[in-house]
Amino acid sequence: MTIAQRIHDLDWTSLTSDLDTQGYALTPSLLSPSECEQLIALYSDDKLFRSHIIMARYRFGSGDYKYFAHPLPAIINELRTSLYPYLATVANRWNEVLGAEDKFPARHEVLLAECHQRGQARPTPLLLHYETGDYNCLHQDLYGQIAFPLQLTCFLSPQSAYTGGEFVLTEQQPRAQSRVQVVAAEQGQALIFTTRYRPVKGSRGYFRLNVRHGVSRIHSGVRYTLGVPFHDAE
Repeated sequence: MTIAQRIHDLDWTSLTSDLDTQGYALTPSLLSPSECEQLIALYSDDKLFRSHIIMARYRFGSGDYKYFAHPLPAIINELRTSLYPYLATVANRWNEVLGAEDKFPARHEVLLAECHQRGQARPTPLLLHYETGDYNCLHQDLYGQIAFPLQLTCFLSPQSAYTGGEFVLTEQQPRAQSRVQVVAAEQGQALIFTTRYRPVKGSRGYFRLNVRHGVSRIHSGVRYTLGVPFHDAE
């Protein structure tokens, strides 16, 4: 079964409900173990990447990651292209309830064309690599004026390969303490989550709830993930 067929067969009613109420949704296994291993194996081939970031140099945390160059691997292209129409529907509904005039196009290639017109032409999918003691500080993946409000993390390493390293989301609630949500996932699962904020209904209508994400410290082993923003970078 192709990745596009797997995405089509997901329970989008449930996933959409989770996105609306929690700001994230965890899919069942979306990538096979062999597909995960193929992606991990790419990390050693520097020709495939446009940039290598050592997190400690920028006080982003500890560990490293690499941004893919064009052309993107076929698996990543299929993930981006096939997931985007489902998520664009959510994104446009979120903008509508928040009173935002921006409307995202129905097809991913049109979004990328708009990014490129604004000077955002560098691909943003990346492979992240963590070893014992590494972590990723809370952050948002924006990259430019156009920022699609949902993105994807695919968990490539089996849970037996590492301990710790949970995915962390924090919500900055107005006039209240921040809420923390922690997600542990199996190899091949994908986490869809908000890039910057999500709408929440209050007593006076909807408001933006600011969200950041990161990774807790790795206690042992090695952890690889694939990050898939849908917009490109300046």
